Amino acid sequence: MSKDITNEQLFEFMTKMYGEMQEIKENMATKQDIVRLEDKMDMNHKALYDGYKLTYEKLTMLGEKVNEIDKKVERQDVEIRVIKGAK
Repeated sequence: MSKDITNEQLFEFMTKMYGEMQEIKENMATKQDIVRLEDKMDMNHKALYDGYKLTYEKLTMLGEKVNEIDKKVERQDVEIRVIKGAK
């Protein structure tokens, strides 16, 4: 059994290694891919923030309207008690 590596075996090994390295290189993300993803994430973040802001503003507006209605109901409740008490 010979421990010597033939040129043919070395060439086959190197060819196999080169093929695997090329496959790894193809699967790696480039800087452009990363920048593109970061831009997309930034746009999505802005859209989510805008949606949150709009929801918060609408909720605040509805809260104010509920407070106004509550005050009117209390005022009318007092008026009804005064009217019933006058009878």
